[in-house]
Amino acid sequence: MTPLARLLLRRIALTGPITVAEFMAEALGHPLHGYYQRRDPLGRAGDFITAPEVSQMFGELIGLWCVEVWHEMGCPDPCHLVELGPGRGTLMADALRAARIRPAFGAALRLHLVETSPYLRERQDQALAAHLPSAHRPQWHASFAEIPAGPMLLVANEFFDALPVHEFELHPQGWRERVVASDGEKLIFGWTEPGPSFALLTDRQRIGPKAEISPAAISVAGEIGRHLAAAGGAALIIDYGSSQSLPGESLQAVRRHQPVDPLADIGEADLSAHVDFAGLARAAEQTGAKAYGPLPQGEFLLRLGLDARAESLIARASPSQARDIESARRRLLDSREMGTLFKALALAAPGLPPPPGFADLS
Repeated sequence: MTPLARLLLRRIALTGPITVAEFMAEALGHPLHGYYQRRDPLGRAGDFITAPEVSQMFGELIGLWCVEVWHEMGCPDPCHLVELGPGRGTLMADALRAARIRPAFGAALRLHLVETSPYLRERQDQALAAHLPSAHRPQWHASFAEIPAGPMLLVANEFFDALPVHEFELHPQGWRERVVASDGEKLIFGWTEPGPSFALLTDRQRIGPKAEISPAAISVAGEIGRHLAAAGGAALIIDYGSSQSLPGESLQAVRRHQPVDPLADIGEADLSAHVDFAGLARAAEQTGAKAYGPLPQGEFLLRLGLDARAESLIARASPSQARDIESARRRLLDSREMGTLFKALALAAPGLPPPPGFADLS
């Protein structure tokens, strides 16, 4: 039993069962024993691999996306460049390198990273040191609410999937909320009367027999929309999940690239849930932004020119490097890999044209 599991057992013994959302928040973010507080979860030696770790092409295309949107914004100086959940800093390092084609963009940006892990903040600082002038070193924040006012470009890759969810199930006596309880020796799942989060579910999500909602994700999307509407800019959200708000539940745990029981290895395994992109879009539009998409990741990257970038890299690569580039291209685009399950959603201030890749969408 992990130290965090023992702490949760004591907490539940004293105060009773906790919601799945409370469990996720503790398992991922506990200041001493939370999953993201003490380790690098990425790569072959970790528990999962994200698109920026698959290929430099991913971050490069996002960097060029930011440059083009900045130009459409009227080239504001300064402009806040924000990343939510930057991981090792790989995406942002690749994005800033590609953005060097427009030196004025690099001079105008002020980099803000929303990251709670001291360990990952250190990794990000190391990754980005060579890409920013000393006067423009990153500022770190515990939440998006700390981002200062002003024009903004925001990137969130695999951030929303880690935000806590509430889960519900339709029983013969009515809807019940899933909780984490104790049998006296170990943590178990149980059920209780639905809490206030149940009211956030759409009618379509309540057709049963299971439903899931992330008030935290809705809140952050609303904050982003409010910021964009007030100060201008755009946001790009890439994650895995459904285009529509659908019934069902999706809580999952991964350790060493394999699925595991969410109640096993608490604090040692990654927890996540599918993102409700329609819910994010609604929340942002309700606070004044305009939403575009979502698009499947593969289609979005093709629209940004991934094939041309891959061909350019292959043209000056060794045979083994060329095979690696082609493998990465396929992983990012293929429907059997990341191409379809992962999706891209853009949010923009009213008055801006559709962001790159979303020209024929609304």
